[in-house]
Amino acid sequence: MVFKSDKSMANYNNNQSPERLNRIVEGTHIEGDIKSDSNIRIDGYLKGTITLKGRLVLGPTGKIDGNIYCKNADLEGKLNGIIEVDELLTLKSTAKLQGEISTNKLSIEPGAIFSGNCKMGAVLKDITNPDESRLDSKEAINEKTA
Repeated sequence: MVFKSDKSMANYNNNQSPERLNRIVEGTHIEGDIKSDSNIRIDGYLKGTITLKGRLVLGPTGKIDGNIYCKNADLEGKLNGIIEVDELLTLKSTAKLQGEISTNKLSIEPGAIFSGNCKMGAVLKDITNPDESRLDSKEAINEKTA
């Protein structure tokens, strides 16, 4: 009997491993919520909420009407709704997003279409009080010149 090495077993148990990919293929229509500890690729249609601890890939033929909560996301298809990404959201050139984005980092390729609101970055303290941000930047300049 042949056993996998400890290294490959570690990859199998890792939720981000390609071996733990869920897939909704083109021509599949789902209405309801999806929760998963691993990754998912959607090339079909979903109406509902997706909550993932891993990466979401919305393929070029994929469409989602609903909300997405995940660690990372690559969008090539259509999304109508809210998307909250803990790390990196990438809108590929074929992506069409109408709704709200909340992410730490955002990458948008030329050709992508986005209509809605976007909140980006881990810390937003300087945006709330512009007078304080000016003072902070003046103090930072004074510290560099001192």
